[in-house]
Amino acid sequence: MTTPGLTFYTNPKSRGRIVRWMLEETGAPYATEVLEYGTSMKAAPYLAINPMGKVPAIRHGDTVVTECAAICAYLADAFPQAGLAPPAHSAARGPYYRWLFFAAGPLEAAWTNQALGVTVPEERAAMVGYGSFERVLDVLEGAIGAREYLVDDRFSAADVYVGSQLGFGMQFGMIDKRPTFARYWAALEARPAKQRADQLDGAMT
Repeated sequence: MTTPGLTFYTNPKSRGRIVRWMLEETGAPYATEVLEYGTSMKAAPYLAINPMGKVPAIRHGDTVVTECAAICAYLADAFPQAGLAPPAHSAARGPYYRWLFFAAGPLEAAWTNQALGVTVPEERAAMVGYGSFERVLDVLEGAIGAREYLVDDRFSAADVYVGSQLGFGMQFGMIDKRPTFARYWAALEARPAKQRADQLDGAMT
């Protein structure tokens, strides 16, 4: 059986760095297509892949996946030999999905608003879906606690995505460098696959 080809569409100055790390964790071979903002990213060939005109995206055979959390989840299932997701019928699937999409939803929305200086009136807190920025960080800090990894004491795609959000947020001052977050991110950042991904992206900038 032939393994379908895997193509990664990215720009080194984008969220594509998250997917690069995930790809390196899978150990699967892939081709990289680097797109530029405002030109090839908005051109017809790429818009046929992602009409949003943004990266990252992947094409795996005939399957196209966009959005970082979705790509991470897809790759974990597409390459089960890498052990990047709990087994399909494991109880650990619940928290695995929970934290992947907590980071894609409440966490990203909260730190984005924080970075833009958007203040949500207290009486409208329920409307934004995350309540408050501090509540989001407190909940995530409680989930990480003293653990090395988020789910079932094993590294997973959830750590790639959540860790990347925290690392980016702390690097650019959008998320407080709480000791729990700093410890968690330092261990993830030292992973060989993360180091390889950073070297590959760094060589393009």
